[in-house]
Amino acid sequence: MNGTDDKRAHAARTTLAALALVCAAATAHAALPAPTPAQQQAAAAKKAAADAQAAKDKQELGAAMDAIVARWRTRAGAQGWKTHAPIAIAAASSPTQAAAPAGQPDGKLTAAGAAAPIKSEKLGTAPPSTDVKAGPTKAEPAGTPPTVQKGTPKVHNQ
Repeated sequence: MNGTDDKRAHAARTTLAALALVCAAATAHAALPAPTPAQQQAAAAKKAAADAQAAKDKQELGAAMDAIVARWRTRAGAQGWKTHAPIAIAAASSPTQAAAPAGQPDGKLTAAGAAAPIKSEKLGTAPPSTDVKAGPTKAEPAGTPPTVQKGTPKVHNQ
């Protein structure tokens, strides 16, 4: 084979690969049809069943933890360990009742947050950090060689 045939074969392979990629991209971007009402109902039922199972698992876990704590407290008291009264822990809030970003209620700045003074080095309302340079870098005297030598050093042991 000569060089021209190799170039043509390479060009053909490249074109074929590009065409295959274009076809794959087109099928990947194809939109899925909207779910039917039956599919939507099935998904809702599946989600409800999963939520019910999660609630049941959460209750079982709490009961198991309480049983372990009660058993430990009785054994600890019998073995001379000092035990304290159990502490009531508030139930975890559901994700729908979670706090807004930055802990602000409803994502809005509270009056106390708005009244707080703004401290910023950039705005000049806060002292500079201790890790900041005290002043500008000092200039080197004229004729001082550079600290970093650029280029390849001459080697005599070739």
